[in-house]
Amino acid sequence: MSMRGDSGRHDDAARAGWLYYVAGNTQDQIAAKLGVSRQSAQRLVSLAVSEGLVKVRLDHPIANCLDLAAKLQARFALDLCEVVPSDPASASTTLGIAEAAAAEIERRLKSPDPIVLAIGTGRTLKAAIEQLTPMECPQHKLVSLTGNIAPDGSAAYYNVIFTMADTIKARSFPMPLPVIASSQEEREMLLAQPMIQPALALAAKADVTFVGIGDLGPKAPLYEDGFITETELKALQKAGAVGEIVGWAFGRDGRLIDGITNDRVSSAPLPSRERSLVVAIAMGERKLPGILAAVSRRLVNGLITDELTATALLSG
Repeated sequence: MSMRGDSGRHDDAARAGWLYYVAGNTQDQIAAKLGVSRQSAQRLVSLAVSEGLVKVRLDHPIANCLDLAAKLQARFALDLCEVVPSDPASASTTLGIAEAAAAEIERRLKSPDPIVLAIGTGRTLKAAIEQLTPMECPQHKLVSLTGNIAPDGSAAYYNVIFTMADTIKARSFPMPLPVIASSQEEREMLLAQPMIQPALALAAKADVTFVGIGDLGPKAPLYEDGFITETELKALQKAGAVGEIVGWAFGRDGRLIDGITNDRVSSAPLPSRERSLVVAIAMGERKLPGILAAVSRRLVNGLITDELTATALLSG
């Protein structure tokens, strides 16, 4: 194989990945077509996947996943439910569901009729947006439900609206606010700013919304990312909070926790679950109490999760 630097190597890997996954060539055929050894062809195909040059989606319907999705949909009156296979050896909280969420987002964006798509924030959504295929969607509007300013004034790392807008070429409406204001008064003042009103109005009439669910255990994302203090986390836990969606903390009964941090959250309210689709993308044991509360009390009416989480939800 010629040594042409990273760019040339990526070109070779992309070509090998295309020949293997799209054109259906064997590794021997790829080796012959690229003029490399079989071992080099194998390495190039692997590199195409590891570098994200090739994105693999499983289209074969897996019976157990379909069965679990149907049962979840019936049990919790969900308008959309998708269950992906679990990898028991993986500790990832995004594997599989990020790809499924990307496919669902793309399906919505392919609509020729204009839609308003609202988006939350977090690790799972970031992983999903990274899987999106570049598209041209000037007819759609993309709105963030939550602020994009971290406590230190920098751009919030897991806020995905800018990356998504760049990928799909849609008009975007960010929320140039801190996720959680320093006081209730500051929150009211910030939300009253004229530049925020279009985003809030759009969020309220979103056609479809995609959100993550954050747990409120010791490694709560809100705490680890510096949005709330350890004292506030413990106060939320003591008040019975089991999860949060775009900063809004809620208990097992699905009700928002009174006070503590909720009176300082500058996120838009969740769009109506009666008039629109609000899809949670979440999996894993730590998130289970939050997911269960969200689907039981209809904070969301759509769910993309994995087999292990789905089984636990149905046994709970």
